[in-house]
Amino acid sequence: MKGAGVTTVMIVAQFLSVGLNTLIKASMSRGMSHFIFVAYSNLLAFCFLLLASKIHHRNKTPTPINYSIILRIFILSLLSVSIQTLTYTGLGYTTPTLTSAMGDLTPAYTFIIAIISRMEKLDLKVRSSQAKSIGTVVSIAGALTVSLYKGLPITSVVMPKYLFLSQQSLWLLGAFFLSAASFLGSASLVIQTWTMKEYPEELMLTTICCGFVVIQSFIVAFIAEENPKAWILKPDMELISIFYSAIFVISARSVVYAWACRKKGPVYVAMFSPLGIVIALVMGVVFLGDVLYLGSLIGVVIVMVGFYTVLWGKSREENRIENMDSSP
Repeated sequence: MKGAGVTTVMIVAQFLSVGLNTLIKASMSRGMSHFIFVAYSNLLAFCFLLLASKIHHRNKTPTPINYSIILRIFILSLLSVSIQTLTYTGLGYTTPTLTSAMGDLTPAYTFIIAIISRMEKLDLKVRSSQAKSIGTVVSIAGALTVSLYKGLPITSVVMPKYLFLSQQSLWLLGAFFLSAASFLGSASLVIQTWTMKEYPEELMLTTICCGFVVIQSFIVAFIAEENPKAWILKPDMELISIFYSAIFVISARSVVYAWACRKKGPVYVAMFSPLGIVIALVMGVVFLGDVLYLGSLIGVVIVMVGFYTVLWGKSREENRIENMDSSP
């Protein structure tokens, strides 16, 4: 598949991710436990992935796997559980808009980790490297603006002053959880790319990883969830959220991310995260009745400027490498 195909599926993946956050926020507002949600959605996803793996490999044997790859997959599963738990905890304290905004830190984190791990080269004498560095700093500034500065509400909702102060403190706590999740997500992309270079089996890797996640997420849920009634699923938005997450996000998006990491690398995959903030901003206001603040709009603009600066630098770098390879 050409580069346009990778771009298309990555954009679709962003729509799926933001749609899930909106569904989960609506479900948690009705009392759904995010610990139970993570456990059940991963269990259902593992069933789908296991079936898909059997069908995919019915006529061919998958690439043999060694202990080094298994260890990396286990690390990826630990990161996945941590990312999901931190993300949905932060989402419960904030909004899907802020969740997507803090996810915009992923390109910056990934770029830094990729440089440290030598997956990306940084030469400040080259304009493409300058653009990627500046764009990274600008993206971080934009995400901090969204999380730390609200400003005047653009859509008016009357709230008691004490409630506003309470939500302000929870907002910052949620932003911290979301920022931590973005950092771990960046580390996960880099480790996943490293693993895919030696084990180019996206579906098998995702299935094994999801199997580990199921065990770990149920352990976390049993420890963290004190209400035994929370394990009883309700045939409403909660069940829809679990099925949506299992099929479209954990199963489909995870395979797509692994495939895109192998094709384009972790930084390219992470660069699509800022697109989610625009989608989340619209969906949050329209479907959840979120208050739209001036700080959110300013932060979104800053993040998008940083995102496209990094994108421009990455494009220039790829063109320069292609020209060097084609030159005699």
